[in-house]
Amino acid sequence: MTLTDPTLTEAAASAPATGTNPATGSGGPIPQAASGVVVHPGFHADTPQLPRLRPGTAIDVGALDAAGIPVLDVTIPVYNEETDLEECVRRLHAHLGRAFEHGFRITIADNASTDGTLRVAERLARELPEVRAVHLERKGRGNALRTVWLASDAPVLAYMDVDLSTDLNALGPLVAPLLSGHSDLAIGTRLARTSRVVRGPKREFVSRSYNFLLHSLMGAGFSDAQCGFKAIRADVAQQLLPHTLDTAWFFDTELLVIAERCGLRCHEVPVDWTDDPNSKVDIVRTALDDLRGMYRLTTDMARGRIPLTELRAALARGPLPAGERLAEAGPRQSLFGQLARFAVIGLVSTLAYAALYVLGREFMDAQASNFVALLITAVANTAANRRFTFGVLGSARLGRHHFEGLIVFAIGWALTAGALMWVHSLTHPATWIELGVLIVANLAATAVKFLLFRHWVFRRRPHPQGVTSRR
Repeated sequence: MTLTDPTLTEAAASAPATGTNPATGSGGPIPQAASGVVVHPGFHADTPQLPRLRPGTAIDVGALDAAGIPVLDVTIPVYNEETDLEECVRRLHAHLGRAFEHGFRITIADNASTDGTLRVAERLARELPEVRAVHLERKGRGNALRTVWLASDAPVLAYMDVDLSTDLNALGPLVAPLLSGHSDLAIGTRLARTSRVVRGPKREFVSRSYNFLLHSLMGAGFSDAQCGFKAIRADVAQQLLPHTLDTAWFFDTELLVIAERCGLRCHEVPVDWTDDPNSKVDIVRTALDDLRGMYRLTTDMARGRIPLTELRAALARGPLPAGERLAEAGPRQSLFGQLARFAVIGLVSTLAYAALYVLGREFMDAQASNFVALLITAVANTAANRRFTFGVLGSARLGRHHFEGLIVFAIGWALTAGALMWVHSLTHPATWIELGVLIVANLAATAVKFLLFRHWVFRRRPHPQGVTSRR
């Protein structure tokens, strides 16, 4: 990464970057994002040390203005945008100069462009004192944001797409709750009732489908994961960004999901948004990458790669949000979300059961094959529903949950075994007839299973303080 500044000399560019990050209060060498990183010392060095911020506390904008430190750093990731870059940056710069009362910076993050984008960015950095140009040798919006944000000295970090599809009047409401300490992150949403959006049906369908999957499969509470208009407090970013892995478009979702699991507050701003017909985003490829990202992130959290407990303690905003309390159940505890996740897991379990049953019939009778197939899929089904449908993490009560899951399995086995006895009492059915009857019986057993899981096995019990947990 290289930073371009109109006053930067060749000697200064090669000097090591040290100093204090006012957003975090941490001193010493500034972490290098990759080999060959060159950071202008003025970007961090020789700046006054401010008190370390904590989530939930207001940012002292007066002290920052007096010290000449930007309150807001807006990053614009770009790749081969030489045609549109200058007009967009000048429009954003004019808006911030007119509407934002404090110091700001615009950082153009060039992601390995092969056209004249970097030249345009460097010229803008020379002409406009609040503009910086950063060149990265690797492509990827996530890589650009992670690199620039971790190196920034501003306490509020934001980004927006270069096409400025979002009306800039939403920038003030996006940043204000972060400055006051009310919220930890803020996102623009195109899916709120009061948002005004102009875009084609294909993008609308893909966007709503993706967010539906996030809500139903991952229990996400935020409404719009991919709107290119977001902000985060630097004290929160310093804690969360090292645990994000995606370098491209899934970065937004990954950061939001981790923040939500840590109990942080995300403020949503309805936006006026106009689709850019010349956008270079490959919708289908991005959607597939996002699905792979959802799988990877879910696996990472299930395996403990992301230390959610430690992050919650470090960020220490307070008790878990209302979505984790029984009286005000959030999206993850909604009946619709649980049914959607339960249905997807049930479909996979049914397909696995059918395959195991047919395989078992090669060397077992119908009842034995049914029992083995049902037992194997029941254990896996209980584990999947425990983690994904009802959001139970960790090993607490794991044995009890599986024991009670086996009781639920016994009820389902009784229904399917009874169905087999009934069909064999009437005729000598072929395997496909047996399988058809068993699938119908399994559907009935599934409905019973969901009710027992929801109201017995994974029922939420309130603590005396009003916070609930899974029994």
